[in-house]
Amino acid sequence: MNLLPYIAVLLAAVLWGTTGTTQTFLQGGVSPFAVACIRSAIGGGTLLIFVLFARAIQWKTWPWKWNILAAVSIALFQCLFFSSIRYTGVAIGTVVTIGSAPIFAGIIEWLFWKVKPSRVWALSTSFAIAGCILLFAIGGDTTVNSFGVMLALLGGCMFALYTNVSKRLTERVATLPAVAMTFTLCAIFLIPLAWSDGISWLGATSNTLAMVYMGIMATSVAYILFLSGLRAIPSSAAVTLSLAEPLTAALLGAFFLNEYLAWTSWLGIVMIFAGIIVLTLGNRVKV
Repeated sequence: MNLLPYIAVLLAAVLWGTTGTTQTFLQGGVSPFAVACIRSAIGGGTLLIFVLFARAIQWKTWPWKWNILAAVSIALFQCLFFSSIRYTGVAIGTVVTIGSAPIFAGIIEWLFWKVKPSRVWALSTSFAIAGCILLFAIGGDTTVNSFGVMLALLGGCMFALYTNVSKRLTERVATLPAVAMTFTLCAIFLIPLAWSDGISWLGATSNTLAMVYMGIMATSVAYILFLSGLRAIPSSAAVTLSLAEPLTAALLGAFFLNEYLAWTSWLGIVMIFAGIIVLTLGNRVKV
């Protein structure tokens, strides 16, 4: 079995996991919608300039249906995820959104593309989701906002839809122009939500550097890796591997931002690793 597609998706998830730490360098109380819009514009726009010079886009035969659907779904994912956090907090919003995405991915893949999830996927996903819940486990008398949870579930569904649609998009066009067009369109769709913040906040050096990193590394490079791996593995498997994102965020928070991780969180990290290993290596044997 070729492990390179799995490694590519894992590296993409690791890069996504750095965005939380990177956003701590932002100054001025910038809204998440503005961050998502500028991040998408930098990531998609940079690649778009390159592919336009390379004449890598065939406008007349371009699969616009799949591309627009991918752009809408990733834009909605960001809006729903950030909105859910406002109601539920970062921990619960992350668990519900990222944790539900693999389940939705498997359902969408099965219902619409008749790809039945394997038992290896089911086992690895169970490990990873349980680990994700433990990673962000909250004790005490925490009240869960049902509306926020609903937004988080819709966000997980949108990320699963984006992954499934993007797989069909990259079956028709190359990865680089697919990422360029998707995130350029995504930035355009997000402009109405980000308009109130403007772009004056980019005048601060720390803000500019943080956004350039998120645009180039956590968007352009990350999604090129993700879609490259997605070409060779099922959408459901790719979304399960993306659970390495909250794992990376937690580890960076612990080691670089001095955030406290309880023993349950460390157990969760071990379980996410176990899920990733089962999924990556499990297909070597028939289950």
